[in-house]
Amino acid sequence: MSETPIIEERENGPLVVKGVTHIRMSDGTMVEAKPVMALCRCGGSKNKPFCDGSHNNNGFQSRGGTPAGRDRLLTYEGKEVSVTFNPLLCAHAAECGRLAKHIFNASERPWVQPDNGTVDEVRAVIAACPSGALALADTDPAHLTADRPHIHIQKNGPYWVLDVASPVPPQAENMSDRKYVLCRCGKSGNKPYCDGTHRDAKWRDDAD
Repeated sequence: MSETPIIEERENGPLVVKGVTHIRMSDGTMVEAKPVMALCRCGGSKNKPFCDGSHNNNGFQSRGGTPAGRDRLLTYEGKEVSVTFNPLLCAHAAECGRLAKHIFNASERPWVQPDNGTVDEVRAVIAACPSGALALADTDPAHLTADRPHIHIQKNGPYWVLDVASPVPPQAENMSDRKYVLCRCGKSGNKPYCDGTHRDAKWRDDAD
């Protein structure tokens, strides 16, 4: 097994995972990681999250499409802590609203209001954000992390990756090389990364 976990992408094919020790399924169960695994990213496998070769027949392309969000860094200033947000990185996991809707509320303007909560609440949301779209402004480290496996599979959503070398270099401003999300529906306009398209397309785990 590789000492350093890595993810490689096969052109117009799966994500090949090497050296990963922990994978959590969308139902919360843990699976035994093999030294090398091929994960589906075309959205069509009947053996999700693993590849079954469906990409060979459904026309999956490694690149293409228009990203759902723009690559720009927005800053929301607070008296004690400020938050940055890059729309291109957002996978719409909605952990921010789940944990602290009084601070992160998409129905309000601005949608991030750091002074509506405590610094600890803001930091907890930053740590939980799986894509790194949210970060702390002018802070090192800006991208905080929560305790979770190398790969967590979001139900009806992407792969949440932590501490695994990415298949391609960071592709957006202020992107973290430690935590990011990879598309598994095949529809992202920012592949191999997720851009949240699965939500708008209403993609589901049982899709084929």
